[in-house]
Amino acid sequence: MASFIPLEPARPPSIQPPAFALWQLGFRPFYLLASGFAALSIALWAMQFAGWLPRAYLQGPMWHAHEMLFGFALAVIVGFLFTAGRNWSGQPTPAGLPLAALALLWVVGRVLVLTPFAWSAAVANAAFPLACALALARPLLAARNRRNYFFVGLLLLLAGAALAFHLSALGVIEVPAWLGIQVALDVLLFIMAVMAGRVVPMFTNNGISDAGATRHALVEKAALGLVLALLLADATGLPPMVGAAVALAASLAHLVRWLLWRPWKAPANTLVLVLHVAYAWIPAHLALRALALHGAVPASLATHALTVGAAGGLIIGMMVRTSRGHTGRVLRADQVDTACFVLVLLAALVRILVPLAAPAHTVGAVLVSAAFWSLGFGLFAVRYWPVLTRARVDGRPG
Repeated sequence: MASFIPLEPARPPSIQPPAFALWQLGFRPFYLLASGFAALSIALWAMQFAGWLPRAYLQGPMWHAHEMLFGFALAVIVGFLFTAGRNWSGQPTPAGLPLAALALLWVVGRVLVLTPFAWSAAVANAAFPLACALALARPLLAARNRRNYFFVGLLLLLAGAALAFHLSALGVIEVPAWLGIQVALDVLLFIMAVMAGRVVPMFTNNGISDAGATRHALVEKAALGLVLALLLADATGLPPMVGAAVALAASLAHLVRWLLWRPWKAPANTLVLVLHVAYAWIPAHLALRALALHGAVPASLATHALTVGAAGGLIIGMMVRTSRGHTGRVLRADQVDTACFVLVLLAALVRILVPLAAPAHTVGAVLVSAAFWSLGFGLFAVRYWPVLTRARVDGRPG
């Protein structure tokens, strides 16, 4: 995979890029929207809890799960894929008015789930990943970039999961709404596993001398194949013990994969370290999931190890890295970046370890974790607003 370090030749562009650059490339608006929403969602959750949004279509845990996946995480995935897709294909991805229209569709989806307009919310939230899949397919097909066609399929699968969730919530189909959430979680896990497998060992070797991060073909196939097997088990309703066995095997495969990347070398580079720490939550999630399917721990711990630990850590790490690299800045974390990383890590540790060790303090742990999460992503939004809305410092387009 092409790295996120700019690949254009070092010469001045013939046309000076605009000073306001928010709509120049996908990562710019979607990283800001996702980070701002991550901070704001805590306040929205509190407003629901206080009864200030009594007529919201989605409420409580259903809203929380839906917005984590189809709001926050999907926005980051789309920003990432639109940006990477341009490097992979050498073709333009949405920019300007089309990019702004997609961002507006995402915002509309976030607003409508807080209103009584259930069908409008369903249409908007299923339409967003569908539209993004079509937008990504165009440059990949033009370049015949077959290696990455499957990302289009995953976005279509997310559109299907979103539609199934809403149709179930509306009583149109007799399928548990949580099935759509679980399938989307599995898709999120697979996307993270694929992308981390491409970039973490590469960034480790590029950023740390003599790191020696390696990949083993058999381990790669096992790690990714077992995640797909878990997705299949969830989608088809196989017995819990089958899912537990698959999850445990997947946990071991991802642990071996991570160790091949030599994570003990990562502290030499903060931008590399945050990715290694985040990826470690994936085998932890899978192990907790196996235990949860046996009834040994609450299922929410496994879910939050994935969403807060793995997704939160990989997202904040990659948002900082790509925001710096694609705006012509040095790939080095400063004190503000490090504070963002630490706050998101603390959110994960508090949310999983405290309820695991002291279940009686779960409510307090949730509140403290939410505060850390909100602060971490809010700090990113404030710090990177001027970076993501202004032209690259090196004068190149993008």
